[in-house]
Amino acid sequence: MTNKFLIAAAGMFFFAGHAGFAADIVDWRSWRGPLGNGSVERGSYPVSFGAEKYLWRTPLPGKGCSTPILLSGMIYLTSPADGNDALLCYDLNGREKWRTAFGKENAGKHRNGSGSNASPVTDGKAVFVFFKSGTFAAVDLNGKVRWKTDLVERFGKDTLFWDHGTSPVLTENYVIMVRMHQGESWLAAFDKETGAMAWKVARNYKTPTECDHGYSTPLVIQHQGQESILVWGAEHLTMHDSTDGKVTWSCGDFNPDANKLWPAIATPVIVGDIAVIAYGRNDRGIPRLHGIRLTGSGDVTQTNHVWRRDDVGTFVPTPVAYKGQVILVGDHGGVASIAPATGKTIWSGAFPKSRANYYASPLVAGDKLFAPREDGAVFVASIANDKFILLSENNMDESVIGSPVPASNRLLIRGEKHLFCIAAESSSP
Repeated sequence: MTNKFLIAAAGMFFFAGHAGFAADIVDWRSWRGPLGNGSVERGSYPVSFGAEKYLWRTPLPGKGCSTPILLSGMIYLTSPADGNDALLCYDLNGREKWRTAFGKENAGKHRNGSGSNASPVTDGKAVFVFFKSGTFAAVDLNGKVRWKTDLVERFGKDTLFWDHGTSPVLTENYVIMVRMHQGESWLAAFDKETGAMAWKVARNYKTPTECDHGYSTPLVIQHQGQESILVWGAEHLTMHDSTDGKVTWSCGDFNPDANKLWPAIATPVIVGDIAVIAYGRNDRGIPRLHGIRLTGSGDVTQTNHVWRRDDVGTFVPTPVAYKGQVILVGDHGGVASIAPATGKTIWSGAFPKSRANYYASPLVAGDKLFAPREDGAVFVASIANDKFILLSENNMDESVIGSPVPASNRLLIRGEKHLFCIAAESSSP
């Protein structure tokens, strides 16, 4: 299927997507969905569910923290299987159709990490995967490996302090990977059909300790008529030409006080011509939230910072863009809706307090906000009419780190041990 571009802001910014997404979203081909914003406006989604209340669940062969994707009624997810990295395919009844194993897994070291943190992505012809071990591969829709390479073997071991988190993304011609760590950092493009590297560019910035570590996923957008890759990390937001990786636009000055131990984790969200960047350490009560205008070219550091806040933010969960607003779920459960043009709070709320944190990125489906907590509690809130109303707390009885995925009025939830499918009238079979 040929890539098309869907309008994300009138006349200027477009997200790379696929034909058919605009009217009735059925497929969810990447971690944050077809528009890269973690939301879908249409549909009626379940409120009450849990470890014993579901449409179906299927056991997973190992612990993985990636988010499933959905294509034409098939679910694809990465997971360790018998000690190896693997890609698994299920149908919408939870039946495993095939699994493809690669080399030996490199298990995660963080309690909420795994060797399968990166989420798969598909162009409708193949599924592209990356693992902590370094395995980077393309698999066709029947489970046959199209190509495979080892990025650790080719470019050295990553030195990220915690587990990896960046997922591959797709341009019209290439599958893109980025590595941001202490050491040689880079952005690279690989041919979808062959895996041959088309280009690789260095992305190195001098930062305070650990601030050069990046776990965010790039965004593929149209900028001034050119397909571009937006990358956040190492205290810089950069735009790259997708044909050769050349930097066409950049913005810095996100940490003027030179704070240490501020890795970039949450991925930016874009509304109109504003990118909202969550930085700082909201998990430690030091949030930073920036509004950056994506206009112009070259170094726009001095001109394109529109607003900054130091009283609201998120560290790990990526925000959601929904109906012109940016919705944050903080690491300790605080919730806020932000006007991207001004940075002002539209409404706010909070999920119940707990010692457990939020690691999964939230989903908005219909007018409901779904927010998993690391201990397996999945909260549902109504956000209709700019009001936050907590609807339910659902216990999955296992850790949930991956983001929920909408599936035609159903919900896919990837737990540490099971893949769950939830429907509006879900009940234990």
